[in-house]
Amino acid sequence: MFYTGVARREHGLVQKILAATSTDLMTWHKRPGLVLEADARWYEKLDDDGWHEEAFRDPWVARTSTDGPWQMLITARDKDGAPDNRGVVGVATSSDLRSWQQQAPLTLPGAGFGHLEVLQAEVVNGRAVLIFSCPTAALSGERRARGQRGGIWYALTDGKQAFNIDEARRLTNETVYSGRLIQDPTTAWSLLAFRNLDESGAFVGELADPVRVAWSNDGARLELIDAPDDWLPQRQQR
Repeated sequence: MFYTGVARREHGLVQKILAATSTDLMTWHKRPGLVLEADARWYEKLDDDGWHEEAFRDPWVARTSTDGPWQMLITARDKDGAPDNRGVVGVATSSDLRSWQQQAPLTLPGAGFGHLEVLQAEVVNGRAVLIFSCPTAALSGERRARGQRGGIWYALTDGKQAFNIDEARRLTNETVYSGRLIQDPTTAWSLLAFRNLDESGAFVGELADPVRVAWSNDGARLELIDAPDDWLPQRQQR
């Protein structure tokens, strides 16, 4: 298991990625020697004073192909750009899940996000899609000035870069957060998330029932099927 860790000596402000192993999924032991932290060649560090934390978290690990290397997607921030606009998809690769090599981010800063949380890359019915979460407070000032708000987002590939974050669309509003695409035994896809805010804006923090997702008839949009009304992007939280 790969997970996010922080240390008291850094006041919990510097995030790192660690690993643990288990033989029964009940008792876990930290794997010594594996610590990934933001590489200053590409990623913002706390000393850069661009953000309230050194963002390097939420590892999503999957194979790029059946015999290809393992790829870890990471919530990270680029070292360059406007402070409210540096959110990128960080990446590291490995051939054995033990030794990891960081690389330049898969996406560019300037897409309008302070961070892209809880990343997941998936192929849904033949189409590659990336989902991530970003609240209103972490959107760039430009996006907020246009009246945009946060929630669970998705982005598609444009053939030039891994995913075109500039054209990301909201799948839900901030009523739910930290989305995961899951496939059931019938091969249908659903979105799993936790209930984030109630009608008054208070935090809820409970797991919501999964909601089906599918591509629109023209294949351009990922859509919720029979979702609760208060999930829909058109329903703005105040």
